[in-house]
Amino acid sequence: MDPETTQKQSAISGVMKYGLPLVITVGLCWVMFKSIDFNEMVDIIRHQCDFRWIGLAMAISILSHILRALRWQIQLKALKFAPPVHITIYSVFGMYAVNLVFPRLGEFWRTGYISQRQKAPFSETFGSMVAERVADVMIVLMFTLTTFVLASSQLVSYLAQNQATYDKVTALVGSPWLWIAVAACIAAAWWFLTRKSNDGSLLNKLQRFIKGLWQGFTVIAHMPGKGAWIFYSCAIWACYFLQLYIAFYAFPFTAQLLAEHGIIVAFVTFTLSSIAMGVPSNGGIGPWQWAVMFGLGVYGLGRTEAGSFANLVLGCQTLMLILLGILTFALIAIDKRRNS
Repeated sequence: MDPETTQKQSAISGVMKYGLPLVITVGLCWVMFKSIDFNEMVDIIRHQCDFRWIGLAMAISILSHILRALRWQIQLKALKFAPPVHITIYSVFGMYAVNLVFPRLGEFWRTGYISQRQKAPFSETFGSMVAERVADVMIVLMFTLTTFVLASSQLVSYLAQNQATYDKVTALVGSPWLWIAVAACIAAAWWFLTRKSNDGSLLNKLQRFIKGLWQGFTVIAHMPGKGAWIFYSCAIWACYFLQLYIAFYAFPFTAQLLAEHGIIVAFVTFTLSSIAMGVPSNGGIGPWQWAVMFGLGVYGLGRTEAGSFANLVLGCQTLMLILLGILTFALIAIDKRRNS
């Protein structure tokens, strides 16, 4: 492949990785702020928000990141190259800060940082990170199924009142192209992993890299401390939910929703927002607010009030991650200087 073609492919890949999420973020935010009264939203935040609840929610958010680091520490110990706990915490804080600027790059930075510092194989370290992400996806799926069981009547009623949204959802789920694409991806993965290759070839290198990923992934099945790992997994997601639930008490209208409908309104909103984090964007900005506004709208909250809640919570979360990122990279620099 000539250098010019390689350069073009690299440019296209960069645009897809970083340009597309930025477009999604900016586009969704533009549509969102266009559909709500910005001045009224600011007025609601200034005069109706009890920031003590927001502060408590942010403290719980920091705790969830520390628990994530402790969970990953168990996997790294099983791979025989565990760093000190505070280094693992730095890697998690830094990951979220990097994701604000370069979506999904934070995961690569986290595993690269640990691999470089501990002189460990990147593929195994990355595989351990993939394993915990797969566990997170499974938990989100459980939340999703539970939500559809507990709140199916409210969701169907809301979609029936918004016919365009209902038609899009049914068309997507019922599309044969979706399931054909899923089957094609599974078949391609099977062919790639089972095909014989010559030593030193690109295919062979990729297969060995994937085997390293698999080794890091499967370490969960036989590692010591599986009970603690499961406990941390549950505690992480309990903190995520508790963070959003507590934030409901920051505004009188969201607190009123809890009083009228119970904890289910927070559960539905939390599940939708967790799914939205899978959309490529800068730190979830854009998709997260839309999901929260949709969840609150299911229970009758107006767009301006729902937008005020969503934008304040995510705005405080983003500011917190920026400050933690600045502190983290300063501490990493000190650690590097000390080791050198």
